[in-house]
Amino acid sequence: MAETLMTTNFNFPNQISIYKGKVREVYRLKNDILIMIATDRLSAFDVVMPKGIPYKGQILNQIATKMMKATSDIVPNWLLATPDPNVAIGQACEPFKVEMVIRGYLSGHAAREYKAGKRSLCGVPMPDGMIENDKFKEPIITPATKAEEGNHDEDISREDIIKRGIVSEQDYEILENYTRALFKRGTEIAKQRGLLLVDTKYEFGKNKEGEILLIDEIHTPDSSRYFYAEGYEERQSRGEGQKQLSKEFVRQWLISNGFQGLEGQTVPEMSDDYIITVSERYIELYEKITGETFIKADSTNIMHRIENNILHYFEKSDGS
Repeated sequence: MAETLMTTNFNFPNQISIYKGKVREVYRLKNDILIMIATDRLSAFDVVMPKGIPYKGQILNQIATKMMKATSDIVPNWLLATPDPNVAIGQACEPFKVEMVIRGYLSGHAAREYKAGKRSLCGVPMPDGMIENDKFKEPIITPATKAEEGNHDEDISREDIIKRGIVSEQDYEILENYTRALFKRGTEIAKQRGLLLVDTKYEFGKNKEGEILLIDEIHTPDSSRYFYAEGYEERQSRGEGQKQLSKEFVRQWLISNGFQGLEGQTVPEMSDDYIITVSERYIELYEKITGETFIKADSTNIMHRIENNILHYFEKSDGS
């Protein structure tokens, strides 16, 4: 089985800090540059699985890079370069403390809230008479923020965001406009691939000049939900579940093995065979979303490859 990248511990010239998220590790340099490394860690139910998935980091990084480039004409973003399959380098930004979640369909969290009898999500009304996976007349924006205690996401309304001073009204309007423009473009890209972009999230930040930029990842299977367009209407009319393209298959496997991230539950053992299956599914996701054949990067010494490629980039660009 291919080598996986589970953690890094680099010390780059001008490095001032490291932040380790569930999947990505971010190195900040003195010159307002960020190095974001996508590891092969797999997160589900806010828990990082003990074993990595070969090529997952490369897949997420390359999809996000392609989507950043495909939307840069409508929304400015943080990305400057991708010197390695697992690495993105870009401008350091002060992130807004909200995730801009946008939903074209009644799925996932929205469907669960709807089934519980709610007809409003984040202050946005949802019409009566819908069934799970029905399309909304217009996409709805349902922002989320990190809870003050713990690390889980919390629904929040536009009004509360502005009232609590999390984002100014002027900036929030820009975030909403950018979110709608990105979702429209993402929907068009998905349509070309025979897919429906169901819901997704975008994150934004301000650079040192005060410009609002799109940051993090976009339109990846970790941050978005896709349905296959073919057969959508038929499945919906029969009340059947939709054929999905996301990491939902991992969540379903964990649930079937008695794990939902709840207290006292143990992460089930993932065999090498199952891990290879997950890796193959991620490759399938990549090829379907991008329409390109996935080329596996050399994984014999990932750490050495990444470090060399980053240092070579800075030497070439005099950016360090």
